[in-house]
Amino acid sequence: MKISVVIPCYNELATIEELVTAVRTAPVADLELIVVDDGSTDGSVEILRERISLIADRVLYHARNRGKGAALRTGIAAATGEVILIQDADLEYNPQEYPLLLGPILAGKADAVYGSRFVGAQPHRVVYFWHMVGNKILTLFSNMFTNLNLTDMETCYKAFKSSLLREMKLEEDGFGFEPEVTAKLARSGCRIYEVGISYDGRTYQEGKKVSWKDGFRALHVILKYNLLRRGPSLPRHWEVEAKDRARPPGLCPAPSPNEQRTRAWAAKRLRS
Repeated sequence: MKISVVIPCYNELATIEELVTAVRTAPVADLELIVVDDGSTDGSVEILRERISLIADRVLYHARNRGKGAALRTGIAAATGEVILIQDADLEYNPQEYPLLLGPILAGKADAVYGSRFVGAQPHRVVYFWHMVGNKILTLFSNMFTNLNLTDMETCYKAFKSSLLREMKLEEDGFGFEPEVTAKLARSGCRIYEVGISYDGRTYQEGKKVSWKDGFRALHVILKYNLLRRGPSLPRHWEVEAKDRARPPGLCPAPSPNEQRTRAWAAKRLRS
């Protein structure tokens, strides 16, 4: 099975070459490597043109910075594999763990897999306490509306059946991709698995970009796609296939009357 690895890149001069080399040596037999530069201004573009283009299958460029979600849409549209794996360009996630992330899909058990930084026995670099708290709050808030039991909704290490992503209408341009895709997956009835991964988190001095503003944006996106935009997230055949399968634990049943009242109240507050 062909695996397409999509790498969004924005101002990652210090890590992009090492990361792409690591992806090329990942233990995957048939791997397509796609890098999408999102308007970098730090010299990443020159490295991509002169070196990375020689070892990547495709390198695509945005003329200006449009955001991570926009870069991922560009990469997803270009991917030709049966599975799409998202890999950040900052070396926080280890390409040697691809078999772990891909396992449930290759075994026919999952349509999407999340790599969780908060479960399992893999090593984790000790970094920011409040980032951990923020991630867990966002995951809890997302779970309340999707009725999933994820431990790490905001993880940047995810794999999907490519047909699933191509047929899903993704809209968020920035870091809102994570809560948006989670909400739409939950509504579709797709089989979602989670696996424990290692995490080599970096500091702001080392180039970390996400900030508290992105956390507030994520809260807005959770409400937007779970309350205000409740239409079908995928074409009808995905919904039918999901209903034809026995629904695994953790997928979203019809909301109870109490859940409906809570959602209606939150939607009213959001509009006011």
